[in-house]
Amino acid sequence: MDEFRTPLLVEVDPSRNLNDLLAARVGATPDQPFIEHKTTADGPWIALTARQFEAKVVEVAKGLAAHGVEPGDRVAIMSRTRYEWTLLDWAIWAAGAIPIPVYETSSAEQVHWILTDADVSLLVVETAEHAATVAQVRAETPRLRDMLVIDGGAIDALVAAGTAVTDEEIARRRGLAVLADVATIIYTSGTTGRPKGAELTHENFYVLTVNAVEGLGEVVSTPGARTLLFMPLAHVFARFVEVLVVPAGAVLGHTPDTKNLVADLGSFKPTFVLSVPRVFEKVYNSAEQKAAAGGKGAIFQRAAKTAIVYSRALDTPKGPSPWLTLQHKVADKLVLHKIRDALGGRAEWAISGGAPLGERLGHFYRGLGLRVLEGYGLTETTAPATVNTPTLTKIGTVGPPLPGTAVRIAADGEVEVQGIHVFRGYHNNPTATAEAFHDGWFRTGDLGSLDADGCLRITGRKKEIIVTAGGKNVAPAVLEDRLRGHPLVSQVVVVGDQRPYIGALVTLDAEALPGWLAAHGHAEMTVAQAAKDPAVLASLDKAIAKTNEAVSRAESIRKYRILDDDLTIANGYLTPKLSVKRNQVLKDFAGQIDALYEGGLDDSRA
Repeated sequence: MDEFRTPLLVEVDPSRNLNDLLAARVGATPDQPFIEHKTTADGPWIALTARQFEAKVVEVAKGLAAHGVEPGDRVAIMSRTRYEWTLLDWAIWAAGAIPIPVYETSSAEQVHWILTDADVSLLVVETAEHAATVAQVRAETPRLRDMLVIDGGAIDALVAAGTAVTDEEIARRRGLAVLADVATIIYTSGTTGRPKGAELTHENFYVLTVNAVEGLGEVVSTPGARTLLFMPLAHVFARFVEVLVVPAGAVLGHTPDTKNLVADLGSFKPTFVLSVPRVFEKVYNSAEQKAAAGGKGAIFQRAAKTAIVYSRALDTPKGPSPWLTLQHKVADKLVLHKIRDALGGRAEWAISGGAPLGERLGHFYRGLGLRVLEGYGLTETTAPATVNTPTLTKIGTVGPPLPGTAVRIAADGEVEVQGIHVFRGYHNNPTATAEAFHDGWFRTGDLGSLDADGCLRITGRKKEIIVTAGGKNVAPAVLEDRLRGHPLVSQVVVVGDQRPYIGALVTLDAEALPGWLAAHGHAEMTVAQAAKDPAVLASLDKAIAKTNEAVSRAESIRKYRILDDDLTIANGYLTPKLSVKRNQVLKDFAGQIDALYEGGLDDSRA
């Protein structure tokens, strides 16, 4: 099958905007819990009703207006995931402005680009450290009028400043935008390494979320539904969740420190979990290690295998045998229920996106009693384009298109998408926007296939952008170009697709080596000897650290390996234009790449 389309289930008046979505939630359940958050890591969950949250939104929106924010202005947020981010997002929309997310791990160079390209006039950062990062480039961002610090009392300051602004003014501003207008600009890495700003509209979020609720109601909008947000709110997936809970009627919790994630899941007790595969991998690995430490590793392994076999049997015509069902009950009593308890004990559903989950984990969690609905999407598709549903789940696929969206497979196997979720274009970049579309369809850069039910299976990546196991998009060129600037380095190939962190394969420049050694007072040595020499390695370590200054921590090179031989035209690893044949390198040096991820991050070198 070459194309599959899921019809729109809910129509939305084109004159509406996201403020109307929140107003509908407040009108429907004003005194029901909507937001829960903590003021301290070990403190209690503090609940806000929809009416109380609405009042906070108006107060902060007034403060933004008092600070000179006009309708259409861009207000940036640089922070971890926390309640204040969600409050600011909705307050910025209420003020008629456009929120611009910035990763809290972003480098000064990245912050400068986003602030200038998006023409940001007000920036709200979380900490003094973030403010210090911004200070490095503040002189080069003349449009930035002011910067507020959340930990320095930014929210209270905004509320205090807005006392003279009327309710009528905020009501006026809330009604200005229509569905076609830009709601946010999210910057995503491009092949050149310079982030591109994807303009996502009110329609993208509004129409997609109300249709997702209609299609996934059993998951996200049952009585008592609640979810804990711990993914970065600078990422499109988390922003989608932040809006999704509004029409779903679900309660949204925030946990800014993932070190407390297990404890927070246990106390918050979500009914559904939305995350990237890396979190599900960590939960599994943590449970396995804990069992092994307690001398119960073998029991865990048997229980995990039983869960996987049981889940796979569910997809067979006859289903699990009586003996397998009995084994599964025993495994649940001994092991599996403990993992459910670690997730709070109430979670029945999970939606996984950002990177492939893998069949093994999919079956493990279903056998555990947590149905993981794997989905697929990009920043440019407002997160999900496809997702498995309660009525149509095929582990190993990323499901059919969401209502109002369509998927087709181009002649070269590339996955192309169309519908209510597709972004308007790249900010200030008409050339990239034109290149991103083909005959009215967005070109994802991924390869895949569709089955008879319209379920999409991703089979590979057409473009070179690396997506880590945590769902972070990383452009290898910016790292490779910078590291190649070191006199000892000949070639660099950054790796990390579906891996827990970024690594690099490095080759040394045999011609430059003698001169570098002499200049630094070292004896002559071969390339093989240099690859193990402490002084050479120390110099490369510094070069790696310097290279990493241009990117966030999630994008930084955490481990590298020096190859025995250089990459050349003669040995088939360089094109005549001296470009690295990446796919050939990844194939031929698979063993060396695997070595980068053995033993974790105990050493920066492998």
